[in-house]
Amino acid sequence: MTTKLDELRTRIAEERSKTPDLRARDLAKALDISEAELVGSEVGKTATRLTGPWSEVITTFGNLGRVMALTRNEGVVHEKVGEYANMSFGKHGGIVLNHDIDLRLFLGSWEFGFAVAEETRSGPRRSLQFFGQDGTAVHKVYMRPESNNAAYDALVDQFRHEDQASLITVTPLPTPEPDRPDADIDTEAMLTRWSKLKDVHDFFPMLRKYKVGRQQAVRLAEGRFSQRAPLDSATKLLHMAADRETPIMAFVGNKGLIQIHTGTVKDIQPRGPWINVLDDGFNLHLRTDFVKEAWVVRKPTKDGEVTSVELYDADGAMLIQFFGQRSEGNAELDAWRGIISEGVLGDGVAA
Repeated sequence: MTTKLDELRTRIAEERSKTPDLRARDLAKALDISEAELVGSEVGKTATRLTGPWSEVITTFGNLGRVMALTRNEGVVHEKVGEYANMSFGKHGGIVLNHDIDLRLFLGSWEFGFAVAEETRSGPRRSLQFFGQDGTAVHKVYMRPESNNAAYDALVDQFRHEDQASLITVTPLPTPEPDRPDADIDTEAMLTRWSKLKDVHDFFPMLRKYKVGRQQAVRLAEGRFSQRAPLDSATKLLHMAADRETPIMAFVGNKGLIQIHTGTVKDIQPRGPWINVLDDGFNLHLRTDFVKEAWVVRKPTKDGEVTSVELYDADGAMLIQFFGQRSEGNAELDAWRGIISEGVLGDGVAA
């Protein structure tokens, strides 16, 4: 008797035979399934389903040694090589506070986990892959030649899900509430509160207080705390940061976590619609054609004004956020402000 799993595996095999080089995310889209369902179809073959608590699973990542951490959203892929260390967890989330792997975790959005061992053209590849309730990837960890494979095996044994046979069931995410009409926002009160910020982390509580969307707030602050920027702002600032060896911070997130790079960038390469950072230990891939709005945003703090560059997609979701490298208690780098004024808002970078 043919099962749904058999049928799905047949469909996947047929699609792979037609487009063998298609990445998992794109293959899932071609099949009109989620990436988690695609990976889940390989349970018992190349994949092992895992169970939480996810905070305990993540804690064991510290035993893996140097790995590659990957976080992405619809338009950006952020890859960092390093070790999971300095981890702490609360009721709904956690922090990995290491220089190389620096994460803010929102574990309520993690639903499915798998250990995947597959053969590729470059040899065996082992990974840990995690997905939200709708089957969208939230975080992946890839083993490297120097990683601790015994620790990986121990993790899989410890967190092996009792059900290694059933297809997973994904459920759509709730439809986000639309932003309230601008006329319903007390814009002046919000901007007054904005002017009194003491820390960049006070920004989200301000949004909640005035029940305003992030992109909406940035737009309402135009001319006071925000300024529209060219859609190619990322390309400009990355080139200039590389040329001037100015350390930056790049934040990429989804509903499950935010992954942060802090440091310099060197090898900036455009390829088709992508602008890429191809450095040892850090790769960034941004679909420039997905950028529909770009903003320079300024926030006052006790250490002085802090400036970010924020890129949004057609749905108003943030693709990526850039800052100059800064630690608490220190002022923003003049070199970063120069990149903003000359490269992003000016014409200081050659195309």
